[in-house]
Amino acid sequence: MKICIFGAGAIGGYMGVKLSQAGADVSLVARGPHLAAMQKNGLTLIEEDQTTNVPVTASDNPADLGVQDYIIVTLKAHSVPPVVSKMAPLIGDHTTIVSGVNGVPWWYFHKLGGDLDGTRLASVDPDNAQWDGFGPDRVLGCVVYPAAEVVEPGVIKHIEGNRFSLGEPDGSKSDRAVALSQALSQAGLKAPVRPKLRDEIWVKLWGNLSFNPISALTHATLDVLCTDDGTRQVARNMMIEAQHIAEALGVKFPIDVDRRIAGGAAVGAHRTSMLQDLDQGRPMEIDALVTSVQELGRVTGIATPTIDTVLALLRLRARTAGLYS
Repeated sequence: MKICIFGAGAIGGYMGVKLSQAGADVSLVARGPHLAAMQKNGLTLIEEDQTTNVPVTASDNPADLGVQDYIIVTLKAHSVPPVVSKMAPLIGDHTTIVSGVNGVPWWYFHKLGGDLDGTRLASVDPDNAQWDGFGPDRVLGCVVYPAAEVVEPGVIKHIEGNRFSLGEPDGSKSDRAVALSQALSQAGLKAPVRPKLRDEIWVKLWGNLSFNPISALTHATLDVLCTDDGTRQVARNMMIEAQHIAEALGVKFPIDVDRRIAGGAAVGAHRTSMLQDLDQGRPMEIDALVTSVQELGRVTGIATPTIDTVLALLRLRARTAGLYS
């Protein structure tokens, strides 16, 4: 089994080390100083009191790596459409694209059933780049839970979590899903195959949709924005609007809004990924996390007044910083 991790930053690098340690045939696509460090010194993973270094096959040219059985995409959502054509040398007749990307996935309506089956989302797949370039039948969904960071080029620090939930768009327990689950499990990672992966997508999205933009606008950490009366209410309103949309699409939430907010507060003084991107001058995942939910509101005919307001403020904040067009 050949596995390529496309976008081997913090999460992709974490997976890469784990798979390499387990003896998997894994390769990494990265760029810049991080790639140079991996090629020269291997990839280093820091976990609690343990530091591991493994030699890795890494390149910025997919043509160097050959056709793969699985391509695990761990880029940020807005970075994927521009590189679809560059992945072509990795894709053969039986290659599976594993979409480990935050937010509403571009394949969301593939094999969903009902009147909206096959609907495409411009906010996360402009010009149908992924739908037409990959083809939705190749996709295997993945919800990424671990937190990690690149502390210096070639060095990944694992913070928490080791679960990567997998799921077919049609909910089946396919051979390809089971095979990848087994490979990840052998690497010490949790990789359950879920029949209703979209439910998990929404539970994670609930927090990303609300906490991320509010933190970018206020610079507050999770513990503060989840307990301040004003920002907590804004987050709650956004989450209720999102819940109405998700339930209209057949999603069932295993917890309620207030428990989800309490879970965010319990994380403590955490700076969300969107706030970190803003501080470091990197493009933010606005469309995958927020615009996509607004678009789903339009698709389902459900009003999103709070989401609309926060999105307008967030877009202007990002444009002012030169991080959104």
